[in-house]
Amino acid sequence: TAWERSHSEDNSEQLERLRRNLAKVRARELTPRQSEMIHLYYDLGLSMGAIAKELGVDKSTVSRTLSRGRKRLKRYLQYSL
Repeated sequence: TAWERSHSEDNSEQLERLRRNLAKVRARELTPRQSEMIHLYYDLGLSMGAIAKELGVDKSTVSRTLSRGRKRLKRYLQYSL
């Protein structure tokens, strides 16, 4: 709500640190396949089916790869704030 926004703390510094750390983790810790699929899914907004078709893999492979990539990102980012 508007009241919550006006009375909440400014977290822009934390968000900026999280964005920087996310870029580092994506570059250093993800496999090339995870990085590519995360880019296609989150940055370009493609569906899992579209990614599967474009890369010539099964939709379940895309789902599993995205899940493993998210887990890896979470593991490295959970203490970055």
